[in-house]
Amino acid sequence: MITAKAELRGSDPILRIMNRLERQKYHHIGIHSAVKKCLWVHNALIYGRYCYKCKFYGIESHRCIQFTPSTLWCWNACLHCWRVRPQDLGLTYNDLTRLPYVDDPDILAEMAITEHRRTVSGYKDRAPRKLWEEAMDPKHVAISLTGEPTLYPRFGELLEAFHRRGITTFVVTRGIRPEILSSLSIEPTQLYVSIESWNKDMYEYFNRPLTSRGWGKTLETLSLLQTYSSPTVIRITLVKGFNMSPKDVKGFAKLLKDAEPTYIEAKAYMHVGGSTERLSRMNMPTLDEVMEFSKSLAEELGYSVVSYSAPSRVVLLSKLKNSVIRYGKGCPEGWKGGDEDAEALGEYSLPPSESV
Repeated sequence: MITAKAELRGSDPILRIMNRLERQKYHHIGIHSAVKKCLWVHNALIYGRYCYKCKFYGIESHRCIQFTPSTLWCWNACLHCWRVRPQDLGLTYNDLTRLPYVDDPDILAEMAITEHRRTVSGYKDRAPRKLWEEAMDPKHVAISLTGEPTLYPRFGELLEAFHRRGITTFVVTRGIRPEILSSLSIEPTQLYVSIESWNKDMYEYFNRPLTSRGWGKTLETLSLLQTYSSPTVIRITLVKGFNMSPKDVKGFAKLLKDAEPTYIEAKAYMHVGGSTERLSRMNMPTLDEVMEFSKSLAEELGYSVVSYSAPSRVVLLSKLKNSVIRYGKGCPEGWKGGDEDAEALGEYSLPPSESV
């Protein structure tokens, strides 16, 4: 008898993509989901260096699961995407617009925790004992690994499943399913909408939507952010030579004015993975360039620059007058070191002789 998983994986090019992802240390879950150990889990356990989400929001990097309920399925083929783009290996619109099967959300949440523990189990004798024990008890999930998470039809139930297990949820979406985001039974702990474009022409060129409704859907998503009671974030991926000019600053300001996100993250494009075949290293801005853009955008919107992280080349803007919202206990000693002068040791470059 052919199982659903065998049937799905027995078709080409899906089989080739799944195999490639496994070689990249993805842990497949069920039919359409996956977990992968994040670079910052490794860095936290071995070097005591933490993700910017720790510095900004108190998320404990070593206790964060990197997960997707939609490994291959996405409605965009963005030029800067560093993951394996299914389109590059022959999948078509019909293959990518909807999941062929729907796994149970409770099973996915439980298996995501199990696979995270599997990815960190080997650090028992390499990391400080307390950190390793904490890593084996994850408290956060970043639903952002690859694909578009809101294509999973039972997305609200998935959030509930994680919350019941005491795990905070950080959802990153391209904003192409506003009907899902507006009808969730429970909100994620924090919602990110990731953008690179401020008008339709830019969007069609850079984000390569598989549907003609993509830009309109994105605008709908931005318009509903004010209805969320949980914090919202607009993450602008900055690509030098594409979206960092003074004109772009004003364009983004006009786009985001009515959305009023709690935070804006201006983050440098990183010249890694599959994106190196589509973009140049010259498209990767420095932290100083990201900071200059961020200050200009903050002035346009009336936001404040409240923090930054050199290793990830990201700057945090906020409309909050009080301190930044914290979700976890933070990292050891508040992560006082390892940030300044660390631009070359962040997401673009690993420490010498190390790999993940």
